[in-house]
Amino acid sequence: MLDLNDFYYFVHVVDRRGFTAASRSLRIPKSTISHRIQELEKSLGVRLLNRTSRRFGVSDVGREFYRHAVAMLEHAELAESATRDRLTEPKGTVRFTASVATAQFAMNEVVAEFLARYPLVNLIGSATDDFVDIVGENYDVAVRAHTGPLRDSTLVARTLAPAPWYLFAGARYLDTQGAPQTPKDLAKHPSLFMMRANVAPEWRLRRARGASKEVVLQLTPRLITSDMVGLKHAAIAGLGIVALPGYVCRVDVRRGALRRVLPDWIAGDSTLTALVPHRLGLLPAVRAFVDCLAAELPKMVAL
Repeated sequence: MLDLNDFYYFVHVVDRRGFTAASRSLRIPKSTISHRIQELEKSLGVRLLNRTSRRFGVSDVGREFYRHAVAMLEHAELAESATRDRLTEPKGTVRFTASVATAQFAMNEVVAEFLARYPLVNLIGSATDDFVDIVGENYDVAVRAHTGPLRDSTLVARTLAPAPWYLFAGARYLDTQGAPQTPKDLAKHPSLFMMRANVAPEWRLRRARGASKEVVLQLTPRLITSDMVGLKHAAIAGLGIVALPGYVCRVDVRRGALRRVLPDWIAGDSTLTALVPHRLGLLPAVRAFVDCLAAELPKMVAL
């Protein structure tokens, strides 16, 4: 592979019609430039310049090489300029991934707000509940919803927002069956349960404010599924009480289709976290996206 610097020296020598003028322009010793051009000719196996003590000229091959060298340097300059521009202003493409529920119920408005705020940035999002290797699959950001510590890795984590789980039931169901007043009353009502790996069908409740002993309720659910949307619709249809992240039910609570059950109690702690492959050299577009998530997601997950 030829040295791009040699292309640069050669073009300067031709443009200034000699080594002496090129040396003055580049502020590099004439001997250095002459040596680099000789090495370039040796690598190519051709003579690019015809030079004697009195005359300087460019060979036919040299003139063809010069045209390509100029184009190559122009492309290199464009590549450098484009990269430096991205380091000063958010622009370019950001690839992110999130779980289906997080993408649909927590991030959709944030994504629209971000794109409106940064017109030079494009987003490519993947909503999937499968584990994603963000380094191996070339993602810039992963938004993870998790109930415990994330497993150790070389990824850089930034906490975005708490996303607690609450108990919900359909408004018509509560109107006809009555709302539970204490955790023990939940035993009188059918339950709907979110399926998760290594999680038994039970609710572990604690008071939202103040220290209190955890109340554990073993369940015999009418419906167990990993589909949060399906569970929510089952609750709206009056099939039972469900524990879900608050942001999944936020819109339905505000329109009156769902209501909180035992509003002084929390059914589980959860956190939304952004993961990026590295801390150094983070492009402004990626940093702006993560900053936007950190600023806006707390509003999106609040009931």
